[in-house]
Amino acid sequence: MEGLKKLEEIQRMLIFMDSQHFISPTPTSSLSDSHRFLAQFLLFLIEPSGKLSIDDKCSLISQHLPKISPSFLENALVVLPGEQTGGLGDPLSVDLVKEDIGDGSRGSGSNAVCEDMALIGLDAMQRANSTLEDFCRSYFMFHGMDLNRPESIFKYLPVLSFVESYIYQLDTLNEKMVDFTVSKVAVRDGRFDKEAYSTLACRFNKDFESDTIRPLTVLLQCNGLLTKRIREELKNGEEYWALERRLCGASEQDEISIEDALRAIQLKSFDYRVLNLLLYQLQGEEVNDLHMEFLTISEFLVEVSDDLFDYEEDVLENNFNILRMFVRIYGASVAPTMLAKSIAEAEEKYEKLSKALDPKLYASYQKRCEEATREGGKISGYSLGSWTIPPLIVDEELYRSSMQDSS
Repeated sequence: MEGLKKLEEIQRMLIFMDSQHFISPTPTSSLSDSHRFLAQFLLFLIEPSGKLSIDDKCSLISQHLPKISPSFLENALVVLPGEQTGGLGDPLSVDLVKEDIGDGSRGSGSNAVCEDMALIGLDAMQRANSTLEDFCRSYFMFHGMDLNRPESIFKYLPVLSFVESYIYQLDTLNEKMVDFTVSKVAVRDGRFDKEAYSTLACRFNKDFESDTIRPLTVLLQCNGLLTKRIREELKNGEEYWALERRLCGASEQDEISIEDALRAIQLKSFDYRVLNLLLYQLQGEEVNDLHMEFLTISEFLVEVSDDLFDYEEDVLENNFNILRMFVRIYGASVAPTMLAKSIAEAEEKYEKLSKALDPKLYASYQKRCEEATREGGKISGYSLGSWTIPPLIVDEELYRSSMQDSS
């Protein structure tokens, strides 16, 4: 992935800056963005630029830097309106991933600036497809839209498909970050080095956390679709990915909290809420807070149901799974009871909110949940049925090795 390669270049530059005492070796979170900017700036300076030598570039910077002020840059924003993605090789601003898009050529026309800010690959679109289908079948009814009328789907499908595919693309990158964290592989001077790994993993995560959603928010803003609530839900997505990296990358000696685990499962369906809020915006409607609250608690129950269904697979692939977290925190003997308590509390809230819905709407939604449950797979829906806790895996490493041996 092009984006991942650019991130790796930044990490190498950061390590170099450390070795030259150019920056503090242990930056605080408030300094991480500054260090990243400096690394990008240095990478920009050493890139070939016509016949200019390094001395020429340093002379130009020294000559013109005093002329660059906040007001000068603010005036530049008039020429390039809207939120900018930050040049200097920002790995997640332009050309986030170029898989499946050929030579990366871009569109032209009046919207070219906005179009340049977020690109998606075919693989991400294919992965997003099942979520889009489930969203249309489960959420359109809350907007009074008839799923049997093609125009209801295709009118808004381009925007919904692009946003969900972009989110899936970032999710794929986050999975690579989790794999990097647990692989514990980093090289310095040709040797495996735990210290280098620790530094690299920490900064890798910081780089992923910084402005990963910005190209998408810029595009939505350019098209008049970005609202405060949509921006907040996208930030929730970034928080979920950070929690996923922390929880799935934790070693046996690291402590994880039940607060983090529950927060992660609550945030996991942020993409559904983004799509739902977008649909309100696309139709020019006010957001129905009752519907949003009901669907949010339903999403929580669906995510728990899916995690129970996918438990063994998630253990094998080291994916976030709420049951895995409960077993890790409470132990195998107590975990099922504690999870059942969380489910019961959510079901109680679900029942209360369902009574406030229009009866016909609730009946239609329940029918859809039952259909999804019968269909199975990862979009199996919650239908107020019975809950089954799968056999618990206490020693995950032993389970993975035994499954690998058997295969």
